[in-house]
Amino acid sequence: MDISSRSFSSRRQWTLVAVVACGAFITALDQTVVVTALPAVMADLKVPIIRLESVIWVVTAYLLGYTVAMPLLGRLADVHGYVRVYWASLAVFGIGTTLVALTGESEWLNGVLEPLDQIVAARVIQAIGGGGAVPISLAIAAALTAPHHRGLALGIVAGAAEAGSMLGPAYGGAVIEIWGWRAIFWLNVPQAAAIAAALFWVPKRAATGARMDYRGAAILTVALVLVSLAFGHEGLFRAESWIPFALLAGCALCVGALVWAQRRTVEPILSGALFRTWAFVTANACQLLVGVALIIAMATTVIMANTVMNRPERPVDAVTAALWLLRMTATIPVFAILGGWLLRWVDARWITVGGLALIAFGMFRLSGWPVEIAEPRLTLDMVMAGVGFGLVIAPLMHRAIAAAPHEYRAVSASTVVVARMLGMTLGMAALSAWGVNEFLAILAETPSPLTMTGLDAEARLRAIAEYRETVETASLGLFHTFYRVAGIIALVAMVPAILMRASAREREESVHPSTDSGERRQIGG
Repeated sequence: MDISSRSFSSRRQWTLVAVVACGAFITALDQTVVVTALPAVMADLKVPIIRLESVIWVVTAYLLGYTVAMPLLGRLADVHGYVRVYWASLAVFGIGTTLVALTGESEWLNGVLEPLDQIVAARVIQAIGGGGAVPISLAIAAALTAPHHRGLALGIVAGAAEAGSMLGPAYGGAVIEIWGWRAIFWLNVPQAAAIAAALFWVPKRAATGARMDYRGAAILTVALVLVSLAFGHEGLFRAESWIPFALLAGCALCVGALVWAQRRTVEPILSGALFRTWAFVTANACQLLVGVALIIAMATTVIMANTVMNRPERPVDAVTAALWLLRMTATIPVFAILGGWLLRWVDARWITVGGLALIAFGMFRLSGWPVEIAEPRLTLDMVMAGVGFGLVIAPLMHRAIAAAPHEYRAVSASTVVVARMLGMTLGMAALSAWGVNEFLAILAETPSPLTMTGLDAEARLRAIAEYRETVETASLGLFHTFYRVAGIIALVAMVPAILMRASAREREESVHPSTDSGERRQIGG
């Protein structure tokens, strides 16, 4: 018999939701926790600054492995049971995090790989395990709770994952200050073990006969790697390199091969029923655009604070810039839970539209910031944007999961998360390419006083001051444009959000909630 929400008391249901939310939190934390640790890692492993481009792979490797692993582990969980694959994911995550902590300390391994290569490889292993935790956590939360409570459960898990990725740098900085960078990864081991132990008493069931499509999984893996690398390449937005276009061409070939293979597979890795469901397609499209807007907002805030707003009379250091951003990022997980709670009474698409409207309004407010931005406007504008980004999380996740066939719930959850991450990757590449080009254009159009001849000392100082003011004004206008673009993207995202009607499966479930237990397939496997 399948395990449904009726298999557990209400207290146990919400305890389990809290447990898997913790799993989503610690694995999402490692997406960004290492950002703060990079200087300490470079110093400890004696990596010279000229290899900074290679060091960035310590961050990129996790994001890439995390993105690629999600749909594969999600499908394995749908086939073999949520808890068993969840355990396996945590075990792989624990092995990877242990290897990261041991980087450079094994003489034998040092003779095979350089310490930098060791940590990158270990981060990939860690990411493969971490990539399964979020979609399986969401699937477990959806399976455990009745339809009228599902939105809140999804909001709690999604909010925990969001909190992990947003609070990673602050958490990493605190741990490094007390124990050093290796402690960040050693602390993951007991946490993962405790979460696995908390799920030990969940009953295990035999699999229902579903099968894993390994051929499709291999093709999908290659496609996700290629599209992630292409989206993250700055040359995608410049006519300077053929590499990203070659990667996209390879991805297109893989997608064609995947479609061909899926038509000849009884139980494909990605069910065609998912893409024939308008709710699933529109939820993913909206999530992709939200990811683009989010990364533009985050990156612009930090860069603008540390450049044009960092003035001698009012210095803004890295910590202050991070605290500015924290006003938005700390708000997101809180309102992710609220967005899930509201699903009990309000249709998912209208919560999403409301959230997108707040994002757009917040971005347009930010696009009007003066150099001397002050309270309370600074906090109010950042919090407003954070409320919008938080509100859309649970409705998009709920609509995509509810639209999926019962045996593809974890896969559906993973695609929504992947869409968001691909959107962030795409947005960051676009911002880097566009921003650098525009800034170079500003410098080219503004003659430097250092190249001017025939100026006395006083005139040169006056010219330098005018040059600085011109560059700062133009740069501030460029940052304002970035915010406006993020706001426009949020408005564009309203189109798929409005079209994101409930699927026939979700409508039937809401009318006949008693039939829901049949679809909540075995959690244990």
